[in-house]
Amino acid sequence: MKLCTKFLVDQQLLKPSEVFFTSQPHQHAPWFITAWIMNSCDEIKLDGSLKPKSEYRDSYGHAQKMRAAMTYAFGKIEGLGQMAWQESAPGVWSGNPSVSVAVSGYMCSLRRRKVRAGETAVSARAITPEILAELYHLNHQPENWDIKEWQPGSRKQGEASTWGGGRARRLLGAAYAISFMCLLRFDETLKIQHHDITFIGDNCIKLMLPFRKTAQYGCIEPFYLYVLDEHEAHICPVRALGDWVRASKSNTGYVFRKIMSGDRVSEANVPMTTEQFLELFRNNLLDIRIDPHPYGTHSFRRGGCQYYATHRRWPLRKICEFGGWSQEFSNMTIVKYLISWNDDPTDRREDFLNPAHTPVIKCFACGRSCACS
Repeated sequence: MKLCTKFLVDQQLLKPSEVFFTSQPHQHAPWFITAWIMNSCDEIKLDGSLKPKSEYRDSYGHAQKMRAAMTYAFGKIEGLGQMAWQESAPGVWSGNPSVSVAVSGYMCSLRRRKVRAGETAVSARAITPEILAELYHLNHQPENWDIKEWQPGSRKQGEASTWGGGRARRLLGAAYAISFMCLLRFDETLKIQHHDITFIGDNCIKLMLPFRKTAQYGCIEPFYLYVLDEHEAHICPVRALGDWVRASKSNTGYVFRKIMSGDRVSEANVPMTTEQFLELFRNNLLDIRIDPHPYGTHSFRRGGCQYYATHRRWPLRKICEFGGWSQEFSNMTIVKYLISWNDDPTDRREDFLNPAHTPVIKCFACGRSCACS
């Protein structure tokens, strides 16, 4: 809000004494919002000329966040709600200026220009069970898995695996498995606390999340997680969580706390940040020679969704019910997780009809390997 007001004053669109955010907005408020977004994100200057190629421009996603901030400021803070901007009487305007034809039309045109310039929205690449297996076996090597006592000192040049010790790799393994099997985003996983977990017998845990994006008003269904077979140990949350809890020696507060220097677990009851987790995850990918840049906060959510569809062959309705998505199939959110051009291909093009090509991974339960099993 302060940035927007400062921009309008600097551009002499508002006088320093004028208030922009009010319950009775300026009649040109939609154009002011458009100008603010245009100045930061568009290739066109306010005077209509093109910006030089070397000048930085924010992404379309950033433009959406700027508009969302304006919608919230006028809608929630000033109490104008989501009512469309309209002329209620000659010269009298009412409603939320961010929800206007002018702003909506500009956002559509901005998106077209961004796509034409090559900036397209790219979803995070889905993580696969095969990648998780590689990470699992690498992290379980003695030189990576053993917990060493902390010794102050500087990192030696050329040491490839000094980014994380035994505790950090146990935390990653548990977060990987829970995010993948429960179809969670990083921020949801990192906010899990010990009182959210209940042990049922020797081979099952009950995970009850306090908040989910898909269930913001309660009625959150728990996840019942069981010990998986040995060949799926790399995606077994129960095994991984047990390893991490024993290593962290914590039984209260947040499960995934910040990792300090020397592979020490923070004593403060503060969850690990998404930024630190993403940095550790990408370092882990580099260890197995995988480019980490296509992977992000939704990689495990998308990967788990595809795992249930292709490996376990769950029907879409079952995946939606387990992941907490709508089963009306009106907006087909599930398809965004199952299909993306950014994902690794399941088969090479020349193998689709190749009779000598091994079809799919053999099912550990029934032993079948045909594509229809």
